[in-house]
Amino acid sequence: MIVLTDTSIRSSLVNASRKEKSDLTLPDGFDTVDFDALEYLGWRDPKMGRRAYAIVPTLDGETIGVLLVQAQATPRSRAQCSWCRDTRRPNEVVFYGAKLAGPAGRRGSTVGTLICRDFQCSANVRNDPPLPYAGYDAAAARQERKDELLLRVSGFAERVVQS
Repeated sequence: MIVLTDTSIRSSLVNASRKEKSDLTLPDGFDTVDFDALEYLGWRDPKMGRRAYAIVPTLDGETIGVLLVQAQATPRSRAQCSWCRDTRRPNEVVFYGAKLAGPAGRRGSTVGTLICRDFQCSANVRNDPPLPYAGYDAAAARQERKDELLLRVSGFAERVVQS
């Protein structure tokens, strides 16, 4: 992943107003984040209860920042994260919505998805998958899960931008 700074994070947010960008609070321990262990950087804003951010590297090496808002209602049953698709972890999965960038977002158009509440997706895809049969290549399966996570997260960010 690309190393991020406070300035690059704020400037990458495609669906946030100037006020929302200035109100952004970086995650605790931002200076010690291991970007090599992440497919994307996601965190909940500690000062704004339902606000969260995801900074996503695109396939062409750029970054897209997305401001997310958690829905007030939570899923009634155990939901599966749309990004990591992990079913074994007891992570809370919630619905996050993001207004679209540009004129569509100013008109109120949004897109949403189910995501691990505290953005544990990068850790989830690095866990060993269950071994379905003898000779199963767990390392290759783990790499495939990481690649698929990056594709799904990038796809979501691209949908926000392409309004």
